[in-house]
Amino acid sequence: MRSIWKGSIAFGLVNVPVKVYSATEQHDIRFHQVHAKDGGRIKYDRICQECGKSVQFADIDKAYDSPDGERVILTDDDFDKLPAAEKHEIPVLEFVPTEQIDPILYDKSYFLEPDSASPKAYVLLRETLEETERTALVHFTLRQKTRLAALRVRDDVLVIQTLLWPDEVRAAEFPSLEDAPSARPQEVKMATSLVESMSSEFDPTEYTDDYQIELRKLIDETLANGGEKVIHTETEKDDDGEDAEVVDLVAALQRSVEAAGKNAKSGSATSAPAKKAPAKKAAAKKAPAKKAAAKKSTPAKSADSKADEAKGA
Repeated sequence: MRSIWKGSIAFGLVNVPVKVYSATEQHDIRFHQVHAKDGGRIKYDRICQECGKSVQFADIDKAYDSPDGERVILTDDDFDKLPAAEKHEIPVLEFVPTEQIDPILYDKSYFLEPDSASPKAYVLLRETLEETERTALVHFTLRQKTRLAALRVRDDVLVIQTLLWPDEVRAAEFPSLEDAPSARPQEVKMATSLVESMSSEFDPTEYTDDYQIELRKLIDETLANGGEKVIHTETEKDDDGEDAEVVDLVAALQRSVEAAGKNAKSGSATSAPAKKAPAKKAAAKKAPAKKAAAKKSTPAKSADSKADEAKGA
C-alpha cells in the first residue's frame, strides 16, 4: 500500500506522527463505452452551452445556481480563501462511548501507521482507546475537505472512519408505518425461533460477490474463444531515541491532564477545537440572470479530478 497523507494526531499535548492509507478498495470490473460498429473508444468533449466551443479543464470554474435564477461563479482562488482545518494535523476533539455512534454515520475508512523512530505514542493512544472502550472524535482534512471522523482500534491498528454530518442523514418519515399494526406475540415467537435457527458467528469471508466472479469468467471465456467480440488495441491508462521519547511522552501527558483539570474548574471545554484559517469573503463573479428558472448545472471538477480525467481522456 502507498500512503496518501502524512501528519500527526494531536492528543492533548502528545503528538502522534502517522501515515494514512485507504483501508478499502473496489474490485468491480470497469468498462468503457465503445462504438458498437467498430469497437472504437468513445471520447467526450466539454462544450459550452453559451458559445458552443470546446472548453479545456484549465478554463472550467465551479458555479452555484440560486433558486431565483442567478448563477454565482467561484474560482480555485475563491475556495483557497475559505476556512479549513490544519491540513497535517488530526486534532482529537473528545472521547465518546463507541456504542453511541450510529453506524449510519460511518463513511470511508483509513488505516493509520506510526511515522516516527519509535511508535511509543501510537501504542499508548491505541491501548488507551482499548482500555477505556471509547472512540476519539477528530477533525480530518483530506483533499481540501475537512470531515468529522471517528478514531478507533481495529486489529491493533488505529483506524479513522470519516463520519457524515448529522444533516446529511435523511429523516426516515414514512406515513405507512404510523398506523401499522403491532405483531402478535405468537408471530414474534415464531419469528424469533426462525432467527435462532439461522444464527451464527459473522465471518465475512464466507460471502462472495457472485456477480463479479461470473462476469470475470465471461470475460475470460470470451478472450479465450476470440472472434468478433475481441479487438486488439493499444494499452490505455485508466483515469483513474526511545528512552528520551518516553520521558517526553509522560511529561506531555502530565501537562495535558493538568490543563484539562484547569479547564474543568474554570468551566471551559476540555477538548481543543480544530485549528481553522480565518475566513475571508471570496470575491465571486456573478453571471447575468436568465429569465427562465436556472437549471442545475453539473459543477466543474476540482484540480485533482481535472488531472485524473485529463489522463483518461
